[in-house]
Amino acid sequence: MACQRTYCPKVEIRKPAPAFTVNAWDGNRIRQVSLSDYKGKYVVLFFYPLDFTFVCPTEICQFNDMAPEFRANNCEVLACSVDSVFTHREYTLKSRADGGLGRMQIPMIADLNKQIGKDYGCYLDHSGDEGVHLRATYIIDANGVVRHIAMNDLPVGRNVREILRLVQGYQYTDTYGEVCPESWTPGAATMVPDHESDKLQNFWQSQHGSKH
Repeated sequence: MACQRTYCPKVEIRKPAPAFTVNAWDGNRIRQVSLSDYKGKYVVLFFYPLDFTFVCPTEICQFNDMAPEFRANNCEVLACSVDSVFTHREYTLKSRADGGLGRMQIPMIADLNKQIGKDYGCYLDHSGDEGVHLRATYIIDANGVVRHIAMNDLPVGRNVREILRLVQGYQYTDTYGEVCPESWTPGAATMVPDHESDKLQNFWQSQHGSKH
């Protein structure tokens, strides 16, 4: 029988992200990381099940390699699992050719007591997969407000470039007040959320009028 959850997630879209201060392996050292350290920046906080596994390094390496692109968009990336900072360290010492990570440029948070995962609602405590995080992704804006939540079951990895696109989309709407249609990318047409707007009518005509 599945275990019963004994906690209530604290995370909601459009609400402040749950705060945390915790140890992380960052580059070549252990340091404390707080969500409040990143005030004024977007944050992508992604959870993964365990170090030294299978799908996980493919995701972690892609997040890591794209960290400069996230930073170019005023966004920092934080990784989080239930492993210790010492396990994170050993994982970075294993080469990618052998299924490891190599040197990292994003902090790897150690959620040893599982509290961050519980607060964010992604800690998997059912029997059979007890004690790990789902593949959960949270986009937190520059004001510390949650703008996006996504969770994958364990067997399937994420699309990191799509997460960057979402960050860019939310930042665009923050700045210009317009909304971004399906598959929007920077430089593409956006919409004014006003049925009386000429710009909205022009959008429908130019983007959809010739398709049907």
